[in-house]
Amino acid sequence: MKKFLKNKCKKIKLVLTDVDGVLTDGGRYYSEKGEIMKKFHVKDGMGINILLRNGISTVIVTKENSKIVKKWAKEMNVSKTYSGIKIKEKELEKICKLYKILPDEVAFIGDDVNDIELMKKVGFSVTPSDGILQAKKIANYVCTTSGGNGALREMIDLILKEKFADKTNFY
Repeated sequence: MKKFLKNKCKKIKLVLTDVDGVLTDGGRYYSEKGEIMKKFHVKDGMGINILLRNGISTVIVTKENSKIVKKWAKEMNVSKTYSGIKIKEKELEKICKLYKILPDEVAFIGDDVNDIELMKKVGFSVTPSDGILQAKKIANYVCTTSGGNGALREMIDLILKEKFADKTNFY
């Protein structure tokens, strides 16, 4: 299994992530005024910036069209955000063309039914520990961390450790 993961991670040039259930815990929080609020984990944001320092960009692909997500993504230096995407796997070709890479060089972390087809098409697929059973069955790696609690960071740390085995400090 270790060699399998190492081979997958070595190829990665771009990380894609879902939002609800991955970057957040999937809960819907509302203010007294009825505004939706989301909680993001600081470790995920730091992970995105560490990836960037190591030449790997992060792209968000989400079904939702949220100002909150766009604001967080900008603050965390996410390279691009695709919002309102109902069929995520259709965006893969466009993303690969933009970054001049192959699907095999892309990692994606998703947690639900609308992530499954994209998970099948990328080089390294990951799901949080609380991803649905179907996602866990097809994922190359199931995190020990749940969505909204640093699952993206766990994936990032794994990729960096395996891709740059000779490096000890990624920051």
